[in-house]
Amino acid sequence: MATTARKNRVSPLNSFKNILLSNQVFPFVLTFFVLGLLFVLFRMKGVELDYKITAVNNDIEKVVLDNKELKAKRARLLSVKRLRKMANKYELSQPKQRQIIVLPK
Repeated sequence: MATTARKNRVSPLNSFKNILLSNQVFPFVLTFFVLGLLFVLFRMKGVELDYKITAVNNDIEKVVLDNKELKAKRARLLSVKRLRKMANKYELSQPKQRQIIVLPK
């Protein structure tokens, strides 16, 4: 008689499985699971893109700074004072009028 009483009892785990896998509840559970998974995936992709955007912005800032430094160096190298000093060093003088050739554009 004790064995028949055990057979009639339904474990809570089995009843939960029956409810979860029933034809009415399973589609909702599956839908929410898929939507949750998609939300997490899109969120991860957004974070990944934010990291890439930050890296590109840092690269842009570095290139802009390098460009400014190069422009300053160019200005120093082409300064009139430096050019006159180099001209004296290599014994260069102003060209005469007949030495100047104008090229048409």
